[in-house]
Amino acid sequence: MIDQKWLDSFREKLDNHYAWPSLYTFKFIVPKGKEEEVRKMFPMHTPSERGSKNGNYTSFTVQTMMPSTDAVIDIYQNASDIDGIIAL
Repeated sequence: MIDQKWLDSFREKLDNHYAWPSLYTFKFIVPKGKEEEVRKMFPMHTPSERGSKNGNYTSFTVQTMMPSTDAVIDIYQNASDIDGIIAL
């Protein structure tokens, strides 16, 4: 679950820096075994993936056209359900 205070601040920053629709870059790091959960969040895109040195984590980068601040926040809220995920 995302903290409401952080969410309000993030929403304000997105609104101030983007004119929607806009290209947005998502970056996540997930523990080994959770990769498919991130891929499922972006069914129409092929994320850039890179494994960590020891193979315990995978980093994902996805650039996608987003229609609004709320759509971006929805992705982060869905991602927060993935155990061990780190959003950058």
